[in-house]
Amino acid sequence: QVQLVESGGGLVQAGESLTLSCVASGPNFSADDVAWFRQVAGKERENVAYLWSSGMTLYANRVLGRFTISRDNAKNTVSLQMNNLEPEDTAVYYCKVGDFWGQGTQVTVSS
Repeated sequence: QVQLVESGGGLVQAGESLTLSCVASGPNFSADDVAWFRQVAGKERENVAYLWSSGMTLYANRVLGRFTISRDNAKNTVSLQMNNLEPEDTAVYYCKVGDFWGQGTQVTVSS
């Protein structure tokens, strides 16, 4: 069983930045694919950024060029750097490591 602890959400104004972090327990973090998803109430959860264990990344079109996913295998941490935030980025953000999900952290961007 892998446990994920997320942090870094909050309330910011449009144009500002936030960094989300997710620390994973368990011995196999470096071999796991990792990702960030987000969900708005009443809508489906959508993939924001994906980072394969090979190092390849994939971003949703709406965040391409603004968000960066990264990992620190020594610290079992996956991060999401979010720049130039927009009100449309408001959502609960979830990290995913392998088949396990974090509890979610709220990001609210005011206009």
